[in-house]
Amino acid sequence: MSTLPRARQEELQTPYGPVIGSSYRWEGGQYRAIHTARGVVGCGIYDLACADAFGMAVAVARGTPAAPLREPEDLFPARGVGVSRAAAELGITVGMTGLEAVGKMLAAGRSG
Repeated sequence: MSTLPRARQEELQTPYGPVIGSSYRWEGGQYRAIHTARGVVGCGIYDLACADAFGMAVAVARGTPAAPLREPEDLFPARGVGVSRAAAELGITVGMTGLEAVGKMLAAGRSG
């Protein structure tokens, strides 16, 4: 019998406002994300070409061996390695932290 994956989803508080953090882990794989009203900050599993095709604001952040991405909160200090066109239009750039990207998404959600 296989074991069900571990799943977590909850509201997280940031200096910019609340977001939904989620993480999923199973034998041999994992991913996590922070969801806002305007887009997603996620790990490397997210496909930016697909996000571009659907006009979705997605920022991809990557952990390091010293600071791996295990939980959604680990995305806050992680540096961005890619952004969709819609995320770039919100002012999100490669090299920003996940928290900075969340701030841009939440600000856009208030003005949009």
